[in-house]
Amino acid sequence: MPAPHTPQPPLTVRTFTQRLSATPRGARLARHLALTQLHAWGIPHGSKASDAVAMIVAELAANAVTHGRVPGRDFELRLSLPTGSIRIEVSDTRAETWPPKPGDVRPSCPLDEHGRGLVLVEALADRWEVVDRETAPGKTLRAEVDLPGWLSLNGAGPPA
Repeated sequence: MPAPHTPQPPLTVRTFTQRLSATPRGARLARHLALTQLHAWGIPHGSKASDAVAMIVAELAANAVTHGRVPGRDFELRLSLPTGSIRIEVSDTRAETWPPKPGDVRPSCPLDEHGRGLVLVEALADRWEVVDRETAPGKTLRAEVDLPGWLSLNGAGPPA
């Protein structure tokens, strides 16, 4: 005898997507937009999750502008609030160069002027990966920060 069908409450995944110019100004704007969106979703400025996401967005956007820039093409920031975490995705259009994968990131030497961005992402994100970009050429760096207590975020999760 099959189990009776139990209706499940609808699950809303909140998303925010913005294309930005592949410039230092665009990278700064990505960070500010991310913080504003998190606040609108009920994740206050200065919280542990907000601070981690701000740092991850800043590093991934800076990498997109510095290493993934193709003249005349933008990069894309996407935030989503799936069940229990915040997902950050930064996509660029440079397909021929890929960063190291999770677990392959080496700490930089103390006097190096660069090379700390993905070390920070690896330290702050609960999970991250590099994948092919869904649309057009390029790649997407995706990171997730777990969000304890996600059910209390302005109705982000199913009703209790």
